[in-house]
Amino acid sequence: MRKQVSNQLQIPKMEIKQRQLEIIEAAGEILTQSGLAGLTTKNLAAKMEFSESALYRHFKSKEEIVITMLKYLAKDMDMRIENAISNIENPQEKLKAIFNSQFEFFKQKPHFLIAIFSDGLLEASKEINKAISNIMAITKKHLIQIIREGQKLKQFTNDLPAEDLLHIFMGSFRLHMLQWRMSGYAFDLKVKGNKLMNNLFTLMNPKASAL
Repeated sequence: MRKQVSNQLQIPKMEIKQRQLEIIEAAGEILTQSGLAGLTTKNLAAKMEFSESALYRHFKSKEEIVITMLKYLAKDMDMRIENAISNIENPQEKLKAIFNSQFEFFKQKPHFLIAIFSDGLLEASKEINKAISNIMAITKKHLIQIIREGQKLKQFTNDLPAEDLLHIFMGSFRLHMLQWRMSGYAFDLKVKGNKLMNNLFTLMNPKASAL
């Protein structure tokens, strides 16, 4: 049984049908292009090329669609991260593997970037807010453990708390994704992302902090 870091962290147990996956992917595209206001059952049904009544056979409401999308992303991310680091011992290499997994996922599915930026979603409902918070909690759960391992092995500075290093990593990742999105996905996400990671490792190296 997986140990939970906090009471707020929940790994969603869910089964999603292929048609439901298609619907939440289409919803992600609309959210990324038009924001929450643009995500209406009418627009979503039109994008799926079937009637609104057909849409309601799969989901009861727009909110349920968004929550299902966020829960799907949380579960997928947790599984991808665990698989990415399962055979890696070195903390720096673990972090690289995690971020490369994220880069590859969003490179293939940029319509799910809404999960990172949460444009307008946080104010939509308490349940949506909870689902977004859960995605962040899952990310923190993995990263904080690895950062602490790196500090013990003197790969990362101990001059700053692990929580502060976590914020630096997550903030840098979010800014990198924002720049990619604002550029119209113009640059290679993984190449530039790995350069950023190496720069962060250099800055956080204990030798660098001692200078």
